[in-house]
Amino acid sequence: MTGEAVTVMIVDDHPMVRQGLAAFLGLAEDLRLVGEAGDLAGAAEAVRRLEPDIVLLDLVLPGARGADAVAAIRAASARARILVLTSFAEPERVMAALSAGADGYLSKTVAPEDLLTAVRQVARGRSVLDEGALLAASRRSAARLPTGERLTGREMEVLGLMSEGLANREIALQLGIAEKTVKVHAGRIYAKLGAQSRAQALVLAARLGLVSLAPQETGRPGLGDGG
Repeated sequence: MTGEAVTVMIVDDHPMVRQGLAAFLGLAEDLRLVGEAGDLAGAAEAVRRLEPDIVLLDLVLPGARGADAVAAIRAASARARILVLTSFAEPERVMAALSAGADGYLSKTVAPEDLLTAVRQVARGRSVLDEGALLAASRRSAARLPTGERLTGREMEVLGLMSEGLANREIALQLGIAEKTVKVHAGRIYAKLGAQSRAQALVLAARLGLVSLAPQETGRPGLGDGG
């Protein structure tokens, strides 16, 4: 992250929701709204053209539902980070969205200041889940846990630092290893846990009792770093 404002795009099929979010985001000096869309086709085209840093994405849109919407945005831009903002917190929806490439999952009941915190966290490369989504995903993950897998001591160190919200480069500095080595360890952790993203890995690790997760120190949403 530099000193430049984080660019945000809102994707929601309800005009009033878009207007409300746009007005609220406009109050934050470090965030800049660059576009809006009310359907998936328009969203995908706008994401390709505008290249926003963050896409605030509703899961129910004309043209796609659930994880399909996440996958379409991810296909439109590999660099944009996707923060799901939805009314649904069923375990299947949460895990499917994370598997499809979402970097965070929040309920539309999230407090305004917590939404801003989440947007900033995701922009810094972290993954966020609110408390309801974290609980839902944890319940769902019980049937998905691998058997017979063991993490090495170094992998446990990396996993522990992930759970504290450290980015790959921060973990590398803390452990005195190269950032690319951290990424190798992270890949092995994902494989052993049967996860496809850092958010999933942390949820599964918490379910196994390997790490302890909470919605940030202040009660705000938080799950760790992406990548």
